[in-house]
Amino acid sequence: MRLALDEARLAVRGGDVPVGAVVLAPDGTTVLAAGHNEREAGGDPTAHAEVLAIRRAAARLGEWRLTGCTLVVTLEPCTMCAGAIVQSRVDRVVYGARDDKAGAAGSLWDVVRDRRLNHRPEVVEGVLADECAGLLTEFFRTR
Repeated sequence: MRLALDEARLAVRGGDVPVGAVVLAPDGTTVLAAGHNEREAGGDPTAHAEVLAIRRAAARLGEWRLTGCTLVVTLEPCTMCAGAIVQSRVDRVVYGARDDKAGAAGSLWDVVRDRRLNHRPEVVEGVLADECAGLLTEFFRTR
């Protein structure tokens, strides 16, 4: 999560909401890819930290299936990101701060564990939650 927090801090430089993500290989220690929000920087509404990290990990592996991998993200994924997580077959999602306004991994919706879908990753929430939430609160206070 500390690496994801480092990524989140990079988002602020581009004027983006500080959300960062990393994809870990099945061994749980090797970082395959990282990303941070780049919507403002790139003018791309899909450039969320999770989507960018998933795309980069798949490119590195040369495979769209990220079976056995873990996505670590500072903020609970939204519906778009939750869909990307399910489609990429990530086995585990670890997130820091809950998102009661748009979260889709247990708070507002639970897309990632919806029994109607063909893949349901494990979800671990609340890792360094205060630090992750604090970064977001600080960002929005200055806006």
